Amino acid sequence: MDIDAIHKALANPVRRQILQWLKEPQQHFIEQEHPLEMGVCCKLIDQKTGLSQSTVSAHLATLQRAGLVNTRRVGQWIFIQRNEEAIQAFLAQLNDGL
Repeated sequence: MDIDAIHKALANPVRRQILQWLKEPQQHFIEQEHPLEMGVCCKLIDQKTGLSQSTVSAHLATLQRAGLVNTRRVGQWIFIQRNEEAIQAFLAQLNDGL
């Protein structure tokens, strides 16, 4: 676990908001046609943020490098899910370290 990469990823409010949305995808991405168990389609995240696709891709790449999200490619689509195991490990490390 790269604590510094996680802190960097969480330093941006857009990335924190994306993680919050992904925590409850059934509430924030009800329009998705594919099962939410697959993750959330990047296109829907782009639309929800109102930012350009390239900006959202950069945010998602930062979250992925930090290990906070996992991606899955299905055909031409990419689905994003929170990495709950990594998030819980980070929170435990933060709790134990401070």
